[in-house]
Amino acid sequence: MEFLAEYGLFLAKTVTFVVAVFVIISLAVSLGGRNKKSDKGQIEVIKLNEKYEQMRDALRDAMMDEEAYKAFEKAEKKRLKEEKAQKKKAAKTTAKPAEDTVDSGAGHAEAPEKKRVFVLDFYGDIKASACDNLREEITTVLSIAKPTDEVVVKVESGGGMVHGYGLASSQLARITHKHIPLTVCVDKVAASGGYMMACVANKIVAAPFAIVGSIGVIAQLPNFHKLLKKNDIDFEMFTAGEFKRTVTMFGENTEKGRAKFVEELEDTHVLFKEFVGEHRPQVDIAKVATGEVWFGRRAKDVNLIDELQTSDEYLLSQVDQADIYTVEFTFKKTLPEKLGLAAQGAVDRLLMTWWERLNLNRWF
Repeated sequence: MEFLAEYGLFLAKTVTFVVAVFVIISLAVSLGGRNKKSDKGQIEVIKLNEKYEQMRDALRDAMMDEEAYKAFEKAEKKRLKEEKAQKKKAAKTTAKPAEDTVDSGAGHAEAPEKKRVFVLDFYGDIKASACDNLREEITTVLSIAKPTDEVVVKVESGGGMVHGYGLASSQLARITHKHIPLTVCVDKVAASGGYMMACVANKIVAAPFAIVGSIGVIAQLPNFHKLLKKNDIDFEMFTAGEFKRTVTMFGENTEKGRAKFVEELEDTHVLFKEFVGEHRPQVDIAKVATGEVWFGRRAKDVNLIDELQTSDEYLLSQVDQADIYTVEFTFKKTLPEKLGLAAQGAVDRLLMTWWERLNLNRWF
């Protein structure tokens, strides 16, 4: 027993020392970072066509023997050379001399440009904090995109705060306002605030078992008034305005305050239903705005989505006729920021697990 006690004491000292060193390093990094200007973020772009080609080549290389692969490479080089020559010839035939423009005013039609698809990712937490990156990505894409292009946003979110997801939806609306086709792909979940974002799109594509819908609003909080009263603890709150605070965690809630709070929730729900109805008039709002969720296959039956496909399937179907680019806004984070994000991510995952298991999440 004495040995165990000494070992326990030694272990406690070791843990305390490690934690102390970790805290000191974190504070030093944080203080050092205050004297530096925060690094500005940057846009990273990857052409998916090239990525798919590399994957295809790697598999082909593994499947073919050396002689067959050399023959394939030779045929591929010949094909690319012929394709390049045809493009060059087409460019010459479609070009029109300047004098023809002046004399006749007529000319050959220009060769159509290849469609471009810009792919963005949105992984939503309760605060919709990814909206900051989404804003930068959309601003970048809109600086070059044309109505002949397409923007694909892969949304994964179970919803969250009203104002956060309201802003995220408004960011997506910037794309449609420019008359650029917008497609939202849902592989896992786009519920509540996540569906509010998705419904802005011209087309919603979802996997067969993706979760969509949850057009409802929820608010909940504990009340400790009885506990405080039992222990003779007074709680005082001062407000100006009858409904500045309708319900509270520590004060005694009144029926009038509760009624006003429910009224505000109902009004928020009405706004949510109106928003979905404006963007998806084919949906029977009375039928779907009950707070329920649907799997992709059932969601298609009630017009919450348009097609049953995974995002991978949708993008691969366009790889031959379009140039596909992923656009991501990234920035360097300090050590304290990384630690904070790691902790926040753990909490978000815990909440998402709770939501998936109990299906009680009705955040807007």
